[in-house]
Amino acid sequence: MTLFEELGISPATLKSLKNMGFEEATPIQVETIPMSLQNKDLIGQAQTGTGKTAAFGIPLIDKIEIENRVIQGMIIAPTRELAVQVSEELYKIGAGKRVSVLAIYGGQDINRQIRALKKGPHIIVGTPGRLLDHINRKTIRLDQVHTVILDEADEMLNMGFIEDIESILSQIPEERQTLLFSATMPTPIRKIAERFMKNPEVIRVKAREMTVPSIEQFYIEVQEKSKFDVLTRLLDIQSPELAIVFGRTKRRVDELADALNLRGYTAEGIHGDLSQAKRMSVLRKFKEGSIDVLVATDVAARGLDISGVTHVYNFDIPQDPESYVHRIGRTGRAGKHGMALTFVTAREKSYLSVVERTTKKRMERMQAPTLDEALEGQQKAVLDKIVQTIESNNLQFYRQAAEELLRDHDSVTVVASVLKMLTKEPDTTPVKLTEEKPLHSRRDNNKKPQERRRSQEYNRNKNYKPRTGGKRTGGKPSRTPR
Repeated sequence: MTLFEELGISPATLKSLKNMGFEEATPIQVETIPMSLQNKDLIGQAQTGTGKTAAFGIPLIDKIEIENRVIQGMIIAPTRELAVQVSEELYKIGAGKRVSVLAIYGGQDINRQIRALKKGPHIIVGTPGRLLDHINRKTIRLDQVHTVILDEADEMLNMGFIEDIESILSQIPEERQTLLFSATMPTPIRKIAERFMKNPEVIRVKAREMTVPSIEQFYIEVQEKSKFDVLTRLLDIQSPELAIVFGRTKRRVDELADALNLRGYTAEGIHGDLSQAKRMSVLRKFKEGSIDVLVATDVAARGLDISGVTHVYNFDIPQDPESYVHRIGRTGRAGKHGMALTFVTAREKSYLSVVERTTKKRMERMQAPTLDEALEGQQKAVLDKIVQTIESNNLQFYRQAAEELLRDHDSVTVVASVLKMLTKEPDTTPVKLTEEKPLHSRRDNNKKPQERRRSQEYNRNKNYKPRTGGKRTGGKPSRTPR
């Protein structure tokens, strides 16, 4: 086990990592961080789920000169979702130094982005097309960029971004550090490395979580409006010791936590808008077992050291395979058995194959449980408790009362009454959840790269609205304490 304190990281960044709940460094972080701090060019051939965002983000944050309000670091990402996700994680890593991070991508008002750029962010995270647009408009200055990171380079190749990337790299000062991360190394990616990198060190790491055989993975095809009832029935049947439910947005997490409490479960949510003190309080209660269900967003749950989680429920299918790997990696730890269940709507089924290719493991289909099965599950849980109590053989104070009951009533009626009294019958209290739009279809994957890129950019961004709860300017993560 390697701790972050052993990797030469600054005290300010170490403090941020501690606040995020990060303790043990992953293999790619152990190899990448020291070399990156020495300004070496690096190629990280890593699957998703290895912790690569922190691997390149920690040394980048450490090298930022905070008083110099110019762009010093640039991360190029294939999708708007990944750009936002990376910018939020970098913001949290850089909170100790108060590093300014800005996400820019297509589909967002470009004038708003220009105003945000004038405020002098230290790091920008963006999609290739929008970055190139700003470079051509001269609204992004590259003359003081000392670090460039290509994240998921093979995905950018698949989406037809390779020419944009070459154009961007050719305009950044040659005296820079370049880091390239890619799950695979096709020829065009190798050519980029040869042309734009200086004697790069190569790091190859496999995702730890993907090789965990002790996690059973299932999916349930369910309509959006039926998801919550299915979730509560599963909780009743499976009676998890500790469960995490993942939602796609902060609003979804808040609504799910409220709805679960309304139905009689003990649940609390964590997401980026919570104060650090509140977040740590919720996690402490979860670890102690005073909360049955933790509801979380992807970003809030990353890097958390939580042991004993038996079940992970993906209420919303994640937007990328890396998030899926991080989610299910919360369970099945230390050789223990874990179960991961993913809800998918009919329009989202194409995402299953993408996740399965990443994890190299097929998910089994599970039928949505009925109300009767949920009641049966609760009865079984009560029966198990009764048997455990009988086996404990500590009943002398209760025998007299039991004998009196049996004088007036037959034994089957008495036992049935106890079962009814102790069984938590499925609750059908109406709840109100705001519907989440399904992820966009992947049916355009057979188009030419340029057509696919335009289509995907449009699908990703046409319905985007900035998330509420924290002030955001041009995609910049809010200064709300986390």
